[in-house]
Amino acid sequence: MKKSMNQSTLNLILNGISILTLIFMGLALYSNSHIRGLLNTSNQDRFDLTYNANRFMNGSAYLTNEVRAYAATGEQEHYDNYWKEVNELKNRDIGVAALQEIGITDEEQKMIDDMFALSNELVPLEEEAMNKVKAGDRETAIKDVFGPEYNSSIEQINALKEQFLSALDTRTQARLDDLNFQAAFIRVWMAAASVLIGILQLISMFVTKRRVLRPIVVVRDQMREISNGNLSADFNLEASTSEIGMLAASIHETKRELKKYIQDIDHKLAMMAEGSMDLTIGEDYRGEFLPIQNAMRQILDSLNHALLQISTTAGQVSKESEHMASGAESLSNGTVRQASAVQELSASIQEISGQVDRTSADADHAKQASADAAKQLQLCSQKMDSLSSAMNDISKASNQIGGIIKTIEDISFQTNILALNAAVEAARAGEAGKGFAIVADEVQDLANKSAVSAQDIAELIENSMKLVQYGSSLTTETTSAITAVTSSAQKSTELVDRIAESAQYQSQSLKQLTQGMEQISEVVQTNASTAQESAESAKELYRQAEELKESLQRFRLRK
Repeated sequence: MKKSMNQSTLNLILNGISILTLIFMGLALYSNSHIRGLLNTSNQDRFDLTYNANRFMNGSAYLTNEVRAYAATGEQEHYDNYWKEVNELKNRDIGVAALQEIGITDEEQKMIDDMFALSNELVPLEEEAMNKVKAGDRETAIKDVFGPEYNSSIEQINALKEQFLSALDTRTQARLDDLNFQAAFIRVWMAAASVLIGILQLISMFVTKRRVLRPIVVVRDQMREISNGNLSADFNLEASTSEIGMLAASIHETKRELKKYIQDIDHKLAMMAEGSMDLTIGEDYRGEFLPIQNAMRQILDSLNHALLQISTTAGQVSKESEHMASGAESLSNGTVRQASAVQELSASIQEISGQVDRTSADADHAKQASADAAKQLQLCSQKMDSLSSAMNDISKASNQIGGIIKTIEDISFQTNILALNAAVEAARAGEAGKGFAIVADEVQDLANKSAVSAQDIAELIENSMKLVQYGSSLTTETTSAITAVTSSAQKSTELVDRIAESAQYQSQSLKQLTQGMEQISEVVQTNASTAQESAESAKELYRQAEELKESLQRFRLRK
């Protein structure tokens, strides 16, 4: 992975430099404010020093002026002003105390001490001059205060004053210049810090736009493509050790994983669509894709189970439908034989009816034809035995048909249940089970048709059995009548009248028997047609079962 500085680290560095610069600006502002305060204080001290120095000097000059004025004028006011300054106002002492309180150098203090010494040296001279004025010797007093000695001391004091003021002004001005230089230096650094902060902010904006905002826009567009299902969209961000780089690496990994899952699911579903149900679902899915993998595994297991059951059931249905087709064909053949036998029996009964009619018509010739009648009656007895046996066979066949119909109904019910199970399993399989659902519906339709046909056959067989019972009763009665006729034939000569009556009764009974046999014949024909249809349905069911087996053979199931 490409090495790159984290955006948070870069922002931390830029913001840290900005914060340090701001702190520096704050300190500079504080220093500037402090320097300004010192400037104000220094200006005030300079003013106060100059004021108090002038107060000290003015006080000394005031004493000189007052003593000279007193000596020149002799006015008491000047004398009082002199001593008022010395004893009450004390401007010299107050000025010196204020100077010392504000702060002066040792050199400046020495100048003040020298001025005090010179001034104190003049005090005795000034007192002497004022005493002379009081004594009236003003001329001498004037000479004293305006003389060379006094003027020399005054000049020395004035020189010291000038020197003191110059030193004081030089010192305070140097202090002010130094403070002004510091203030200017601080302002330059504040301007430089402001420029640096502006540059850092521009760099931060550029870095944020290039390394954060622009990649975030690219990530946003890529995530929109992913949310729309487009995993092949170009994504030009390279993976790196930075936050955005790690985010890009995560997106690349996500796209690879999603493509891998989609390709695997597509491949397995395609193989399932081609009939490969013996697949194995691996264990390489992660996170929220695990339920999809489990669902695919469950679907594949359910399809294998359902198709295996359908295959087994289809084999059973095929076997049972084959047996049912064979039984239905046998039933159809037996019904055809029954119809033939019934037709023969009906013909025999019609023949017997004709003979009875002739016997009744030829009652007068009964004696001559008694021998023939006995033979015919024996033949009728044999035919009735055959008829009775045939009726018994028909009854047994009808019972067998009822059992076969019950078997058909059971097979139809079981097929219907299997078709319903197949339909349920196909519904669970979803899109992959639609073909099975169609086959299950066809099997269910065949099962329903078989059930309906079985019910129809059952009703027909029930009607046939009733008619067979009725024919059997008629056959029994006919047999009894023929037996009576045979017995009467032996006594035909003696019982001609009774034979005639019996012949009439037999004729009526044979007519009814003929009608019953015709009905039996119709029922048997209907049974034969129904049996043939049942055989065709069974063959169709067998064919559908074979097609279902062939359809299931395209699926490769697990062993």
